[in-house]
Amino acid sequence: MMDLRWIPPLSLLVLLSACGTVPRSGGYFEDDGPEERPPVDIAGIPDAVPKSEPLATSGNKPYAVYGKTYTPLFDTTGYRERGIASWYGKKFHGKRTSSGEPYDMYAMTAAHKTLPLPSYVRVRNLQNGRAIIARVNDRGPFLHDRLIDLSYAGAAKLGILGTGTGIVEVEAIRPEDPSVQVAQSQKPVIEIIPSAVAADSPPRPASVSSPKLYLQVGAFSRWDNAINLRARLQRETERPIFILSALVPNERAPEAVRLYRVRIGPLADVQEGDQLSDRVTKLGITDTRIVVE
Repeated sequence: MMDLRWIPPLSLLVLLSACGTVPRSGGYFEDDGPEERPPVDIAGIPDAVPKSEPLATSGNKPYAVYGKTYTPLFDTTGYRERGIASWYGKKFHGKRTSSGEPYDMYAMTAAHKTLPLPSYVRVRNLQNGRAIIARVNDRGPFLHDRLIDLSYAGAAKLGILGTGTGIVEVEAIRPEDPSVQVAQSQKPVIEIIPSAVAADSPPRPASVSSPKLYLQVGAFSRWDNAINLRARLQRETERPIFILSALVPNERAPEAVRLYRVRIGPLADVQEGDQLSDRVTKLGITDTRIVVE
């Protein structure tokens, strides 16, 4: 049995509640949706303002969830990653986050598995071009290998409330970064949106690229292992299965190592990636994740 003592408080609540709850068609759990009448104007909620802060006394030590150990970072320099964003709402409003602060669904905050608590990130929706700056103060998400869990306010401004997920790029930012200082010196431009529902309506056309999704089902240092896995999965999906060869840095040696990554896709959407992940997990393949190109 998993040792629940090592799971951060709010993340533990997410895990336990998800076990017996069926998501609604709108993309969120039935008891975790938006308020019928939000007490604040969602459109007017400003971005988080990066500032120098000491590390939280909780949430910054290695921890384990579902048998996997996560080691939080202490330096965010150069962190940039693409992946799938999710969000959490009123079910956790006011409850304790991993950093010890209460969760505020109307603040521009986020949960991440390894970024320092607190730290700041710029999250950009790769499907519509919208972007926010959020303060990371919680741990998670852990289901389907999501990259980041946004507050209700952050998800609304990125336009991912209805679907429950979004394809995003997450970049760590610091108060001393020149781009942050330039942005803070300019008057923020806020799009006037009549209501929280409108905040999640289709955005105006934007010149953004169309990201492609793939399900990575394994990464190997030996070519024959990659070939064997591909052959094993050929009967499980009609989607193309290919092997991507790449040199990656080796932390234990100065030379880079070659990895052979087995991927399925491109996928139609996040839901297909989740369904494929569930199917291959039943075959004993647990090291899966959706990647964005």
